[in-house]
Amino acid sequence: MPDWETIEGNIATPSGFRAAALAAGIKRAAGALDLAMIFSDCEATTSGGVFTTNRAAAAPVALSRYHLATSRGRARAVIVNAGNANAATGRAGLEAAEKTAKTAAKLLGVPVEQVLVASTGVIGVPLKVELITKNLPALKRGLSVENAGAVAQAIMTTDTVPKCCVLRSQLGGKPVHLAGIAKGAGMIHPRMATMLSFITTDAAIHPRVLRSTLSGAVEISFNRISVDGDTSTNDTVLILANGASGLPVRPSDETHRWFLGGLRRLCQTLAKMIVRDGEGAKKFVTIEVTGAASPGDAERVARAVANSPLVKTAIAGSDANWGRILCAAGYSGAKIDPARVDIRVNDFDLCRQGLDAGFNEAEAKRELDQKELILRIDLHAGSHATTFWTCDLTHDYIDINASYRT
Repeated sequence: MPDWETIEGNIATPSGFRAAALAAGIKRAAGALDLAMIFSDCEATTSGGVFTTNRAAAAPVALSRYHLATSRGRARAVIVNAGNANAATGRAGLEAAEKTAKTAAKLLGVPVEQVLVASTGVIGVPLKVELITKNLPALKRGLSVENAGAVAQAIMTTDTVPKCCVLRSQLGGKPVHLAGIAKGAGMIHPRMATMLSFITTDAAIHPRVLRSTLSGAVEISFNRISVDGDTSTNDTVLILANGASGLPVRPSDETHRWFLGGLRRLCQTLAKMIVRDGEGAKKFVTIEVTGAASPGDAERVARAVANSPLVKTAIAGSDANWGRILCAAGYSGAKIDPARVDIRVNDFDLCRQGLDAGFNEAEAKRELDQKELILRIDLHAGSHATTFWTCDLTHDYIDINASYRT
């Protein structure tokens, strides 16, 4: 099967999509882009979503879940705002999400259940929905491929850079595209899944197949990252597939494996972008757990290490405190024998069979001073493995979050 190549583009690069963004006044910063619309011109567009597992899910999450269920996986538009999460806002918050969808549906001439909504920003502050509804006509007028590049910027909150990836492949002489954008720098510990991601493709795929394919891609990408161990109220990953390329993806043949490969690559690329932009982060860390007795044990150890503030602060300080890594593995819930565990940073041995490897502290510090690290943890308990991505935890994280609301 042909490979997927990375190309320049935006969320509307796949055929049949248009998008736009503008400043609606939701963010505190004057003139900051904070409202966006993604739209498919094709009536046959299918959709799928994966959402936060947080029981305090935001109003837009509840509404988008409902719309995907009632439309049986058919959606053509996404309306997203930044600056206000519309979470913990009660009945008024749900009414704001519903009013957003209804107003957009009328403007676009589509059924209301084919409009999905998403929000990100401060939790617990009422959303002034009129800031959205009065600007939707301008958003519609601005819909284009050229204006779509601004959408990745409009969904940012504490992000320092927009996050976008576009892939292209060709099958049977037909070019096919996958495009994705994401936002997230803090409150990142998706367990689906503040993190948002929107994906478009001009491939044709049945809603049920699209939903399961997205879930599979999310599981090995967005569900394998952690910045601070917090699962947001708003985490959402949405995908729209409009079939404009004329290429169908069928679960019974090689097209599905080919499409899943592209979607996994797209999602992992975006997930890594989120970790690299973690609030206050200076180092990007890959955690590789091998030799686990089961896939679940591999994940438990990797997740515990990725979420450990003690591990993350040691990495920030280039402190070769491998005992913190072993400690996290021990409380992870996985079945491990600490006397068999090996730990390395890159190819530098820190721990052998649960004991100090006798390393030189200065050499270890030089290894840990690198901006990209691989923590390798071999449990010697089986044949299962997994990979997680995380970052260090610096004082800048405290500075950012100590005044996020005010």
